[in-house]
Amino acid sequence: MYIDSHCHINFPELAARMPEILAKMAENQVTHALCVSVDLPDFPQVLALAHQHPHIYASVGVHPDYEDTPEPSVEQLVQLADDPKIIAIGETGLDYFRLEGDLEWQRERFRTHIKASRITRKPLIIHTRSASEDTIRIMREEGAGTEAGGVAGVMHCFTESLEVARAAIEMGFYISFSGIVTFKSAKDLQAVALELPLERILIETDSPYLAPVPFRGRMNEPGFVAHVGEYIAKLKGVSVEQVAEQTTANFRTLFNVPA
Repeated sequence: MYIDSHCHINFPELAARMPEILAKMAENQVTHALCVSVDLPDFPQVLALAHQHPHIYASVGVHPDYEDTPEPSVEQLVQLADDPKIIAIGETGLDYFRLEGDLEWQRERFRTHIKASRITRKPLIIHTRSASEDTIRIMREEGAGTEAGGVAGVMHCFTESLEVARAAIEMGFYISFSGIVTFKSAKDLQAVALELPLERILIETDSPYLAPVPFRGRMNEPGFVAHVGEYIAKLKGVSVEQVAEQTTANFRTLFNVPA
């Protein structure tokens, strides 16, 4: 039994196939999925999906790649998160790979989300790419970690170093691996996954992107998260059942979702 801890099934290419998507989840023993918000205009679709399907959860937030989109305020995020199906704030964070120039607006947006997380007591979903130093610094400055009074969260679709992973874990965060970890070219990331304790790992698809082997190059979907779990089990030399059970327990613990 698996949980996809991060997907975007509200995106048009997946939303158009919703009955099939949900059926394939069941077929692959993926019991739940977290549909993650990337901007405020599309947030109502994310929330509607969560209310329509008991096994779908949602988050609220604005992705750091979305430059030309309404900017959230702390108060707005807190208000929108006041719904039992909203279990996280994000995705948020920093991305210096896709955008150039003065990115102070990204850093301020990130701080806004951390403040909202502390107020709502809902965990953060953090995206970081080519920006790990600033990401960890701002997390510490704004008290995102549990030792600083925050509720921590997850470093999603992780592709950074073992040092970054350990810094996040020290603050109470979990590390989530996507289909990237199954790629032959991802040797460094596989080495990170091997070193981390299973008790701090989540698995995800980030669908419709980054389909795992053997579906690489195809449109991704939540049912494929089982292949990420199977790869992690093989990498660590443990049973598939152990990975499924532990990552599911980790998800429920982090996002305060009862069994």
